[in-house]
Amino acid sequence: MVQVQQRVTAELERIGAVVDELGERFVTAGHQLHLVGGPVRDAMLGRLQDDLDFTTSATPDEVERLVKGWADAVWDIGRAFGTIGCRKGGWTIEITTYRSEAYSPDSRKPEVAYGTDLGGDLGRRDFTVNAMAVSIPDRRFEDPFGGIVDLAHRVLRTPGRPEDSFSDDPLRMMRAARFAAQLGFDVAPEVVEAMTAMAERIDVISAERVRDELVKLVCAPYPRLGLALLVDTGLAARVLPELPALRLERDEHHRHKDVYEHSLTVLEQAMDLEPRLAGEDGAGVPDFVVRFAALIHDIGKPRTRRFVDGGTVTFHHHDVVGAKMARKRMKALRFSGDEIDAVAKLVELHLRFHGYGDGEWTDSAVRRYVRDAGDQLERLHILTRADCTTRNKRKADRLRRTYDDLERRIAVLAEQEELDSIRPDLDGNRIMEVLGIGPGREVGEAYRFLLELRMDEGPQEAEVAEAALRAWWAGRQG
Repeated sequence: MVQVQQRVTAELERIGAVVDELGERFVTAGHQLHLVGGPVRDAMLGRLQDDLDFTTSATPDEVERLVKGWADAVWDIGRAFGTIGCRKGGWTIEITTYRSEAYSPDSRKPEVAYGTDLGGDLGRRDFTVNAMAVSIPDRRFEDPFGGIVDLAHRVLRTPGRPEDSFSDDPLRMMRAARFAAQLGFDVAPEVVEAMTAMAERIDVISAERVRDELVKLVCAPYPRLGLALLVDTGLAARVLPELPALRLERDEHHRHKDVYEHSLTVLEQAMDLEPRLAGEDGAGVPDFVVRFAALIHDIGKPRTRRFVDGGTVTFHHHDVVGAKMARKRMKALRFSGDEIDAVAKLVELHLRFHGYGDGEWTDSAVRRYVRDAGDQLERLHILTRADCTTRNKRKADRLRRTYDDLERRIAVLAEQEELDSIRPDLDGNRIMEVLGIGPGREVGEAYRFLLELRMDEGPQEAEVAEAALRAWWAGRQG
């Protein structure tokens, strides 16, 4: 406990220059101001933040008046929910009037009412570890619901009855899974029980808000914890039903695990490989696209499972079926077109490497692999490597060496042939000149012929490509 107090004190000293000045403005105007929620929790965990959340007795209009002239920028996009945002130096600040909010049984939007005191405001918050506050500028610690004890025991508990909390805002059930994944905390049994009993209430929440929580969960340090909670409580069956469906299947390549466990392992192994995506500044992780593709890469298996003689199970074309399913689910969750395309491409291509046997790849096969992966090549490298979860060390080493060789081949050909921009040796204008034709379908067919020639034989001199084009055209005419 002493260590926790030291962390909070150190964090308050770090942010003191901005928060104390802000607090004086509110106190002078006759209002209360408290640092609240995540910043207090993270200070106790030793996690430094540049985003500061406050709660206050002042109304949004009064808050806006108090920060104008002090903040570098002010915005009121959250005014309907009692929140005014601002920026001061490198700090992003949100100040929210004491409030209470609840969802009616059939509404996707909360009804917001302003509260009158700090206790009521903290009592409406999702979990006790987020219901602690520090008054500003006098720095008194407020913890009416035992959040510091739950923090010490690393457990998520609601300030009041979880049934009441989840009835007020069903999204809090998703947030329980997200915080478990972010903090590595357990969820109290009574909270899990309420989530299970009330799972269908998540249906009133908009797809966009569910999506945002899912993204945060998948990008957290411990996503397996959150995903397992969603599956075990029945929430996943309503927001990502393809995931629990995997529990019923057995993977033909990994008989010691079902596909569900295999998928979670692939996700974790993909996380270990994420630094490959980092830029020169080390940025680029966590990466939602590669993580989500790893999680759902086998969702086509339940629909393609077939039993054959001898008890063998097959999942032919589960890559193609899975890609279509990924598109449908991500579209329902309102993901962007770019995210949908990226994940679907990875799911569709995740078996491509295994289609080339023991690694005796021709140059043509390497070119096609790079072309089909496009701008997702590095993510495909990660997914393919992560998809090996065999316990057979000899087999795992062989697969790793084979993929190492493929990447070397790609690097060599890329240096020789500029694989990132593979195109035919003749462009459309030259095709029309050589064949003496105008724009039309035949130009596209000729272009595809030359592209396949480029894939099979590599770069060609213009004269060689033109001769091949004429021969192809003559064969068509004949």
